[in-house]
Amino acid sequence: MSGGLNPTVGKTPLSERGPAPVRTVVGFGFWLFLLSDIVMFAVFFAAYAVLSSSTAGGPSGRELFDHDRVLLETCCLLLSSFTCGLMLIGSKRESRRLFYLGALATLALGLGFVMIEGIEFSEMIADGAAPTRSAFLSAFFTLVGAHGLHVTVGLAWLMLMATQVEAMGFTSMVQRRLLCFSLFWHALDIVWIGVFTIVYLGAG
Repeated sequence: MSGGLNPTVGKTPLSERGPAPVRTVVGFGFWLFLLSDIVMFAVFFAAYAVLSSSTAGGPSGRELFDHDRVLLETCCLLLSSFTCGLMLIGSKRESRRLFYLGALATLALGLGFVMIEGIEFSEMIADGAAPTRSAFLSAFFTLVGAHGLHVTVGLAWLMLMATQVEAMGFTSMVQRRLLCFSLFWHALDIVWIGVFTIVYLGAG
C-alpha cells in the first residue's frame, strides 16, 4: 500500500456513498406506513371472523345488510380507483385539465361512498343495531368504520393535494405526494374488496 493510502478510497459506487435520494426515502417510509395499516386491518378482519356469529340474540348480518346498497358502495369506490389513476396520469403529463377532472371525479365518488355508508350506519343504529348491541356489531362497526374513516381522511388529503397543485404546480415534491396518495387510495380499494367479500357476501 503506497503512502499508507487505502486503495478502496474513491472506488465506492456513488449510490453507496451517502443518503438515499428523497424519492427513495419517502417511498420506503410510505410503504412501511401502508404495511402497518394492512396489519391493523388484518387484526380487525380476524376479530370479525371470530365474533361474526356472536349476535347475543340480536340481528345478524343476513338480517341487516342491504346488498344492493353495498354493491352501489363498491361500484363507487372501485370506479374512484380508475379516476384516481387518471388524476395521476394528468399529473405525470402536467395536464391540469386531466388532473382536476380525475380529482373531481375521485372526490365525488369517494363522497358518495362515505354518504352511503353513513346512511347504512345511521339506519342500523336507529333500528337498535348499535355497536354495543353485540360482539358481532362491535366488530362490524370497528372494521367497516375504520375503513370509512380512512376514506374520509383520503378525501381531505385529496383536497389538500388539489390546492397544492394550484399553488405550486407539478413540482417533484407534489408528484411524490400524489404518488403516495394514489398508493393509499388503491390500498383502500383492496381492503374494501376484503370487507365486501368477508363481511357482506359472507353474511349470505
